[in-house]
Amino acid sequence: LEEPEDSNIKVTGDTPYTSASRFEDLNLSPELMKGLYVEMKFEKPSKIQAISLPMIMTPPHKHLIAQAHNGSGKTTCFVLGMLSRVDPTLREPQALCICPTRELANQNMEVLQKMGKFTGITAELAVPDSTRGAPAATRGAPVSAHVVIGTPGTLKKWMAFKRLGLNHLKILVFDEADHMLATDGFRDDSLKIMKDIGRVNPNFQVLLFSATFNETVKDFVARTVKDPNQLFVKREDLALDSVKQYKVVCPKEQNKIEVIKDQIMELGDIGQTIIFVKTKASAQKVHKALAEMGYDVTSVHGNLTESDRDKIVKEFKECLTQVLIATDVIARGFDQQRVNLVVNYNLPTKYETEPDYEVYLHRVGRAGRFGRKGAVFNLLLDDGDKEVMEKIEKYFEANVKEIKSSEEEYKSALKEAGL
Repeated sequence: LEEPEDSNIKVTGDTPYTSASRFEDLNLSPELMKGLYVEMKFEKPSKIQAISLPMIMTPPHKHLIAQAHNGSGKTTCFVLGMLSRVDPTLREPQALCICPTRELANQNMEVLQKMGKFTGITAELAVPDSTRGAPAATRGAPVSAHVVIGTPGTLKKWMAFKRLGLNHLKILVFDEADHMLATDGFRDDSLKIMKDIGRVNPNFQVLLFSATFNETVKDFVARTVKDPNQLFVKREDLALDSVKQYKVVCPKEQNKIEVIKDQIMELGDIGQTIIFVKTKASAQKVHKALAEMGYDVTSVHGNLTESDRDKIVKEFKECLTQVLIATDVIARGFDQQRVNLVVNYNLPTKYETEPDYEVYLHRVGRAGRFGRKGAVFNLLLDDGDKEVMEKIEKYFEANVKEIKSSEEEYKSALKEAGL
C-alpha cells in the first residue's frame, strides 16, 4: 500500500526518541509481533507509527498529542500502545480508550482483538445497550478485562457504579480527541473521567489522537495535559491528495439524485460508496432512488436503534451492501478500505453558511484510505451552498473543480480519480 506522504509531520516536545523503521525496534512481545504480521498482515510501520510508537512506549511514558491524516494508521498506534502496556497476568483494567460513537468503539475493539489475538489480553466494550464482551454487563460485576473501549456516558456510569476500577490504569486514549474535548462535544465527561483516574493513579499516560485539532482544542489540551510530546501535520497537508474533489451545482434537489444515479454511479467503476446527508428525509429519497436502480443500499442515522446501526455498518464492512447513506454519525474514523467514492449530498455546516471544516475533512477521509485512489463529489443547491464550498476551498487551500452537466466531464473526472 502506498501511504500519503506526510513529510510535513512536525514534532515538538523533548523527544530523545529514535524513529522505528521496523516493528522489531519496539521491543514487543513475540505474541504481539505475531498479531502484527500474521493477523494484521503488516510489513513495516507507517510514517506516523514509526514516529509515535517509540514516544508511546518508551519510559517515562509521556503524554502524546498526535494529529495525522485519516488512513495513515493512527488506530494501530494507540491500539498497539495499549496492548504493549498491559500485564496479561493482572486481571484488572489497565488501558482505557474513549470514542465519540459506538461505531468507532466497535471498530477499535475489532482491531484490538485481531492485533492482540495471541496475547491472552481481554477487552470489554462499554457502549449503550452493549451485550458484547465478557464479563456480562450486570450492574454489580466489576470489570476484569485488561482493556476497556467505550463511549464517555457509559464509561462514566461504570465508574459511578464502581464497575470500572481505576487503580491499575496505565494508559488513557482519546480517539477523535478534538471531538471528545470540544465544548459542544464530550468535554465535561472526558474531564471528569481524567480527574477520576488522576485521583487514584496520578501517573497514567494520556494519548490524544485525531485527524483534526482546531486552535481552541489545542489550547484546551495544552492546559489539561501537562508537558506532552506533540506531533502535528500542517493544515494544508490534511486534505488528502490521493482523493480528487469535485463540485456540481444542481438547480433543484431532484437534480442531486439524478447526478448520483445517472452520472456518477452509472459512469464510474465504483467500489463502495458513502453518501452523506443532513436529514433523514434526504436519506430516504436517495435510498429509494438507488434501490430502484438495483443497488444494494442501506441507511444509517441517529434515529435507528443501536443494534440496527451496528448491523448496517457490519453489513457494509463485509461488502454485503454497496452504498451506505449516512448522517455524520459515521463521518469520523469509519474505516472501510473499499470505499472509493464519497458524495456530500449536503455539505457539513455548523450553522447556515458556516462550514464544519473538521467534518468535511473526516468525510473526505472516508474515500482513498491508505493512499488509495478515490473521489468526493460535493452537490451544491443554492448560493448558500456555494458560499460554504468557497470557504472550504479557501480554508484547505484547495481548488475544487466544478463539473458542468456533460457526460464527458463526468467520465473524465471519474477517470482522473482512478474510478
